[in-house]
Amino acid sequence: MIKVMLDHWASLFENAATTRLAKGSSVFHRNDEVQSMHFIQSGTVTLTRFLRDGTQLTLHEASTGHLLAEASLFSENYHCDAVATGEVSLAVLPRRTVIDTLELNATSLPALERAFKQVQDLRARVEVLRLRRTSERLDAYLELKGAPEAGPWVDVAQWIGVTPPALYRELARRRGT
Repeated sequence: MIKVMLDHWASLFENAATTRLAKGSSVFHRNDEVQSMHFIQSGTVTLTRFLRDGTQLTLHEASTGHLLAEASLFSENYHCDAVATGEVSLAVLPRRTVIDTLELNATSLPALERAFKQVQDLRARVEVLRLRRTSERLDAYLELKGAPEAGPWVDVAQWIGVTPPALYRELARRRGT
């Protein structure tokens, strides 16, 4: 994240309540309602998402000085799990407080929201691209984004980093043809 934003988050959370977590403790779980935002004062938190087949996607490792799951500021529910990888100290503020403060400081919330969603999407894509097989990448894509409307399967092939013929072979295999 850009240094000016990191400095902004640090000052925003300066007087926030602090929570300390032990290694392996959960900060939040996928589908939990987003009620608070967390700034990492020390330690590292891993954001992961488990796919239906049990594959674990590590979406991000957030460390000291970073806002945790920043895109969740504009979401109703978390899209992943957050687990402390060691001892962690978090400053915690209500989500609404963070949004209200940003609005008061004339920050462009729509632009920030778009940027955070792009970061979230890029993190997911990097993890999908790390999967070895076309079938695994397709499964991950479908779980993250759902099936595309009729037609743009070429875009899916590009997003998961395979050739269109490789994707079409996988789709044909799944149809049993």
